[in-house]
Amino acid sequence: MNKVRPRMTHLFEQLGLDASEQGIAKFIEEHQLHKDFNLMDAPYWSDAQRQFLAEKIASDGEWAIVVDQLNESLHEDATRDAQASL
Repeated sequence: MNKVRPRMTHLFEQLGLDASEQGIAKFIEEHQLHKDFNLMDAPYWSDAQRQFLAEKIASDGEWAIVVDQLNESLHEDATRDAQASL
């Protein structure tokens, strides 16, 4: 059996979001989070999206890695700002 590893495009498809390269980049750019803000607490997730993300993080499998990548991407501005202030 050929198992496909989850990717960011798969995650966006599962979340019902635009999974094109441009759609993912736009979402990440427009939804940056403060460094202290938890991904799961972001106001733009629906209950179903929040539940999906929580399940994937809890699974600690390949999906958790992709969700973590999304989390890091959504905190890029905060990370960059923190590094600039050093």
